[in-house]
Amino acid sequence: MSKPETLRQRAEALHLHGVLANWEEAAASDWIANLLQWEEDGRARRSLERRLKNAHLGRFNPLCDFDWTWPTRCDRAAVEALMSLEFLREAANVVLVGPNGVGKTMVAQNIAHQALIEGYTVLFTSAGQMLGDMAALDSDSALRSRLRYYAAPDFLCVDEVGYLSYSNRHADLLFELISRRYESKSTLITTNKAFTEWNEVFPNAGCVVSLVDRLVHHAEVIAIEGESYRLKQANERAALQAKKRKSKERNKG
Repeated sequence: MSKPETLRQRAEALHLHGVLANWEEAAASDWIANLLQWEEDGRARRSLERRLKNAHLGRFNPLCDFDWTWPTRCDRAAVEALMSLEFLREAANVVLVGPNGVGKTMVAQNIAHQALIEGYTVLFTSAGQMLGDMAALDSDSALRSRLRYYAAPDFLCVDEVGYLSYSNRHADLLFELISRRYESKSTLITTNKAFTEWNEVFPNAGCVVSLVDRLVHHAEVIAIEGESYRLKQANERAALQAKKRKSKERNKG
């Protein structure tokens, strides 16, 4: 493929109709390649900014700051492999299981951010926020619209499944959402409950078995075990403050 044909295809992809209408003159110029590059770079930047805003990721620490020595169980290779996003290309799911404070949310946010960098649309939400949002809707049309909203992103991250108990309606809504995305788009779930305990999260809900079945089919399930890292940091801060107070008292004496 010659360079002029490549440039024209790029202009067509950018829908630069004015340039295309005068293509013979534009192709002969020495500025057309720069113009196309500026336009492509600008659109890529605006696209990333828009997707970052719509993703609702919030602030998070990069994965390079993760203390891999703290968890008593964590498959580092499996976590780092997720950053390649191969599972997204396969429309597979990810489930991060572990107690509070071991870094599940941090890992999920880093994977989500990498997906945004590589051009995917992402939505990051907590289970309580998402299910409460949908369950509060009264009309069928509003609910269908909201289901489409949560089903639309290439990558949906649902944080903190298991921290609250939900009604049958909440369970049905989550089942409907997972079913809509099943084998077509990837969903990541973080949970502090083993799947055998999800009946406690959705008491008396008849769809729990089917929900878990659809979620884990074609899924990477990674367990992270250990004590709360946030509690460790809080204890370290408390110890440091106590040390500073003792030092001040000695200086006063």
